[in-house]
Amino acid sequence: MNDRAGRRRARRLAIGTVVVLAVAGMNGPWLYRVGSEKYHQYRISRPEYMAENGRWEIVEFPPEYRQNTIHAALLHTGKILLVAGSGNNQDNFDAKRFDTRLWDPAEGTIEKVPTPNDLFCTGHTQLANGRLLIAGGTKRYEKLAGDVKKAGGLMIVYNENPDKPITLPAGTKFTGKENGRTFVSKDPVLVPRAKKVFDKKTGRFLRNDPGFGRIYVEAAKEGAKYETGTQDNYSVQGLTGADARNTYGIAQKLALDKKDFQGIRDAYEFDPVAEKYVKVDPMKEARWYPTLTTLSDGKVLSVSGLDDIGQLVPGKNEVFDPETKQWTYTEKERQFPTYPALFLMQNGKIFYSGANAGYGPDDVGRDPGIWDVTSNRFTEVPGMSDANMLETANTVLLPPAQDETYMVIGGGGVGESRLSSAKTRIVDLKAADPRFVDGPSLGKGTRYPQASVLPDDRVLISGGSEDYRGRGDSDILEARLYDPETGELDRVADPLVGRNYHAGSILLPDGRVMFFGSDSLFGDKANTKPGKFEQRIEIYTPPYLHRGSGPSLSGGPRTIARGASGTFTSRHAASITKVRLIRPSASTHVTDVDQRSIALDFVTSGDKVTVTVPQNRNLVQAGWYMLFVVDDRGVPGDARWVRVP
Repeated sequence: MNDRAGRRRARRLAIGTVVVLAVAGMNGPWLYRVGSEKYHQYRISRPEYMAENGRWEIVEFPPEYRQNTIHAALLHTGKILLVAGSGNNQDNFDAKRFDTRLWDPAEGTIEKVPTPNDLFCTGHTQLANGRLLIAGGTKRYEKLAGDVKKAGGLMIVYNENPDKPITLPAGTKFTGKENGRTFVSKDPVLVPRAKKVFDKKTGRFLRNDPGFGRIYVEAAKEGAKYETGTQDNYSVQGLTGADARNTYGIAQKLALDKKDFQGIRDAYEFDPVAEKYVKVDPMKEARWYPTLTTLSDGKVLSVSGLDDIGQLVPGKNEVFDPETKQWTYTEKERQFPTYPALFLMQNGKIFYSGANAGYGPDDVGRDPGIWDVTSNRFTEVPGMSDANMLETANTVLLPPAQDETYMVIGGGGVGESRLSSAKTRIVDLKAADPRFVDGPSLGKGTRYPQASVLPDDRVLISGGSEDYRGRGDSDILEARLYDPETGELDRVADPLVGRNYHAGSILLPDGRVMFFGSDSLFGDKANTKPGKFEQRIEIYTPPYLHRGSGPSLSGGPRTIARGASGTFTSRHAASITKVRLIRPSASTHVTDVDQRSIALDFVTSGDKVTVTVPQNRNLVQAGWYMLFVVDDRGVPGDARWVRVP
């Protein structure tokens, strides 16, 4: 009896073992993945790992506060302006749903801000008064060839009357003299009067050079039969007498081909104290994808963009005066692709790295160089490797800014090219003959890399994708820290979220880095499902914040003039090895021309730290800065906000 019972128990045990082994065999990969993930989480959460590699965390706003963030800027209140506009969403655009959020990462609060226009793909920069200048945006979304119902395009309107300009309202009809087709203008246009031309030697009148204006027109009716294939002259309906004789239109092909985005002229200042947009004088040119760069005199240069016709602004650059709130054209023209990376140099000239975010011919304005805006002289800087892959590259002024050394990171071919570069390229503009040289490799071809300067002088480089807009599930979940002093690029903890097009990063006053956005074209490796905009925020805590608390800093002035000094209190004054003045970022489309980290001379005495701001106004532009002190372990304390008047 006992033997039979023992045999039954043995048989049940054997059967159970077989079942367990069978189940384990079927679920082995799953069990392995679960175990591997748990181990990975354990490993990256260990203090020793974080002290070497840092840590990533996801911030997910409540559903009612989420948006497709396209632009972000750190304000001197410590809050972050998150701008979506229509958020690359045609339905939002059609419904005029334009969004802005104001997020306080220290307090964890977020609020909605009324948004006056579609500030999707606008330009922005920090002003000396602490406001953020925002200019341009979206007037019309692009339409692909199959979606265009009415033939349309550019109409040049001429005025041969030297005595008066003429204004044609929106809805003006133009009829072709040869083709007989009628097209209707979408906006009003002011056509200047003709210019009288005289012989310089004799003073004899030679001719009238007609004034001209540009306008977008489309056919009065839908259908391919209203397309035109050749140039034609167009009479303007509704004009009579001399106006009818002197005013006419000329258009090339007016067709059902793709229509690009169109820009707006509107400009605003965002007031971080009142927390609202304040309208200022509109730009002379409509711009979509412009770059705004502060000049030596504190005025702001606006460059490039697609205009209200959907064409690249033809080299007409303009300057905003923060005192008068008005714009004026520069005396001479120079054309760049959209969102060109333009930085103010210490000699007052502008450095163009060659990096840009897209639209424009592949043979105009692509070469890096130094631009004297006043004389319009442009001196090319040679040595750029992968020079045909500077679209969607990032450019960062390496710290400290006094060294005037720039790094161009990654990039890709023009348009929807599959080409991408794994290069970093470095140029020292203080050299007698500046020339790009290759820096450390990224390991993979990388479009849309995000880059943020840190208080310890290193640069965080993260994210991007190997293909256009993350196509083929090509987001790069890797991050690295670049040390300008050693030239080393070290891998650190991997981000949790892929970031490509419409992504960016912002250094926070506590030394962490915030990442936003990403707008993948597709949602799967096979490129069969539409992508979904990434609405989650991600925060990277660098290794230095896992090594204990940084040095304290209190008291001191809120304003320090160039060449002047300010004294602060720190219990850890004796351990301080670096003081950095870091300009807050305004980031979009891998373009952030504001961020720079300036080394300050300092002396310590007891618990006092006295810092001195450099005198060069081009190095230290007027405005608000984060003042960081860093100790002998490389750990920064929380920043103090300081204004340079």
